[in-house]
Amino acid sequence: MEGASPVMEGPPHGSPLTPVEVRVAGALAEKALATPDSYPMSLNALTAACNQKTGRDPVMDLEEREVTEALDALMRRGLAGNTTGAGARVEKYRHNLDRRFDLDAPALAVLAVLLLRGPQTAGEVRARTARLHPFETLEKVEGVLRRLAEREEPLAAELPLQPGRKEPRFAHLLGGPVTEEATAAPVSGPAAGPAAGAERVAALERRVEALEEALDALRGAFERFRDQFE
Repeated sequence: MEGASPVMEGPPHGSPLTPVEVRVAGALAEKALATPDSYPMSLNALTAACNQKTGRDPVMDLEEREVTEALDALMRRGLAGNTTGAGARVEKYRHNLDRRFDLDAPALAVLAVLLLRGPQTAGEVRARTARLHPFETLEKVEGVLRRLAEREEPLAAELPLQPGRKEPRFAHLLGGPVTEEATAAPVSGPAAGPAAGAERVAALERRVEALEEALDALRGAFERFRDQFE
């Protein structure tokens, strides 16, 4: 993308979200798009989604208490909501990111992976949104990133190009200032290795994520079944 947006010094729409709030918001947005049959989510299912070992950077080990506190903070800001189905006592949670920021499905998918995985290139964003909203071309991903960055109150920013890197990365702005630590690209991992190795890792990630989606669906079906008797 030409004309890189400057790194923002503060978050849009008020004070920054904490890392746990960012994770909870991202997990809710991801599951709303990836497994709509299991959405809204119970506290137990949401905690498991936040603590997934794949599709998350960094990996977290949150307790339900921490997720509940993050949900309360998000709801106070209008970024999340709760609901209880007819005849059921299990409280479920949903995000309000799309309504709060007027996001369509492509923009929500892009924001979700930025929230869950941190700074990424447009190519990485395209690969990681395949389960949420498939993009036909890289240019369409770049178009969404540009829209997020050029809003009156931007939700994303293009980071300065790192030495030795050919592609810029993009970061969300809901968590506050983008620090130098965040802008430093990783020096190891799939992106730095041979293309064939990166493809194998990406394929394994997709398989694990597919299994996690299936588990989410089973968990949702079990909870709906349990709700009938509560």
